Amino acid sequence: MTAATRPLTEGMFRDRADRSIVLIGGYSPSSGRTHFPRLAACPYTGADDVEEVELPTDGTLWGWTAVTARPPGYDGEVPFGFGVVELSDGLRVITRLTVADPGALAFGQPMHLVADTLQTDEDGTAVVTYAFAPASGDPHGSAA
Repeated sequence: MTAATRPLTEGMFRDRADRSIVLIGGYSPSSGRTHFPRLAACPYTGADDVEEVELPTDGTLWGWTAVTARPPGYDGEVPFGFGVVELSDGLRVITRLTVADPGALAFGQPMHLVADTLQTDEDGTAVVTYAFAPASGDPHGSAA
């Protein structure tokens, strides 16, 4: 992120050298499972052996909708897409989608992680979060 941007929530994702982002999850050796966002204890077993892991950036769309009414405290654009993406390792993530039109999306559609600007603060700082966009070359749409 540049000086003119800030993440919506610290610790959920990080920038990579190639200007892409990656989600930060947790992995518990005792359960053998990953989770997102990263928690101090495994949500499956309660074990405190959680390690930080970078999650896959590709997945498939499982469910989606359009948010058409501005949620409390949200100053960004509406409508926006919202859904569930199953990552290539099987973990399902609740996420913002870059496509707001539900008719432009399809079950099983390939998706890719991107940074998405939610809003701009009064001082001009862009507030950025993670989102999933249709993967390049996907017949259902293109990354926005």
